[in-house]
Amino acid sequence: MTTTRRDLFKLGALAAAAAALPSFASAASEAKPVGKAAKPLTILILGGTGFTGPFQVDYALKRGHKVTLFNRGKRPSPEWPSEVEQLHGDRNTGDLGALKGRKWDVCIDNPTSLPFWVRDAGKVLKGNVGHYLFISTISVYADGSKPGITETSALAQYKGKDAMAETQESLRADIGGLYGPLKALSEAEAHKQFGKNVTIVRPGYIVGPRDETDRFTYWPHRVAQGGEILVPGDGTDPVQIIDGRDLGEWMIRLAEAKTTGVFNACGPDYTLSMDAMLHGCQAVTGGGMTLTHVTPKFLEEQQVGLPIWVPSKDSEYAGYGSVSNQRAIAAGLTFRPLATTVQDLLAWFRSLPAERQAKLNAGITREKEAELLKAWHARKG
Repeated sequence: MTTTRRDLFKLGALAAAAAALPSFASAASEAKPVGKAAKPLTILILGGTGFTGPFQVDYALKRGHKVTLFNRGKRPSPEWPSEVEQLHGDRNTGDLGALKGRKWDVCIDNPTSLPFWVRDAGKVLKGNVGHYLFISTISVYADGSKPGITETSALAQYKGKDAMAETQESLRADIGGLYGPLKALSEAEAHKQFGKNVTIVRPGYIVGPRDETDRFTYWPHRVAQGGEILVPGDGTDPVQIIDGRDLGEWMIRLAEAKTTGVFNACGPDYTLSMDAMLHGCQAVTGGGMTLTHVTPKFLEEQQVGLPIWVPSKDSEYAGYGSVSNQRAIAAGLTFRPLATTVQDLLAWFRSLPAERQAKLNAGITREKEAELLKAWHARKG
């Protein structure tokens, strides 16, 4: 099926998104000034140089907090002001000596996927931090087939021999089977080590500037190129994304409010369909495009997957496109307009070296897309 922009408005499920389309092009704007927090905090960020960490640091500094980073020191990071303290160690080897004998109001744990990382951090930090915030994932849920996953849904179960013996190497070797269960056990270990003063944040797809995965970037980049675009599904499948800045800044506000509990950090705060997302991208990038929808069965036969999209029909993963975020919204999670995310993401992406832009880390090439479109049209005859 080929869908044009006019066809979008015929789909009842897109009514809310369609109403917002006229404002998309002008929604992106300069960031608003950030006020100071009522009480400055001392914040330890484990990691801090990856995707969301720098956003946490930047926002925390603007709010008047003192920030300490702890990581291996091997990844390039922004040039922070001199007041940002940087400590180095290696959680893989248990080298946390730089944290011993220190106290912080808050610890934000960004990179952990292994339970022993939380255990070892607890040995050093227990009693020395007042609040522990852990970035988890919606992959902790056992069953992604049912829409409306909430924070109380059953979690994935670890089936290995010794979770504390798992390493980054074993995780990479079997990421589909270990990632969710090990994250779930890391959550449990956080509660074991830090008691009631724990916040668990479970994001889905994190997108926006600094996203090196290109999972979401593939779509606005492709829309900007125009022409006939191969789109999975019928256009109504729900899409959930969260800008890394929204996630990072919200975690600082959770720390300020001493908010504990478990939260699904998925966005936006309305139902966003695949087609609405693509037309939102087009409103920012301009140019013409034609959407050609192909069935999940066709993609399965062609052994092709496309990023961000999860089919809502005939798929065991349907629920991961409709995770409940009501608890997080009630706790103050807010979302930038889609236009802002798309505009800023493309500006960042286009600032990268030409060779990096030429080969995305997700999605399909234009040549592969043309091949698939040809096969689809031949089948439809």
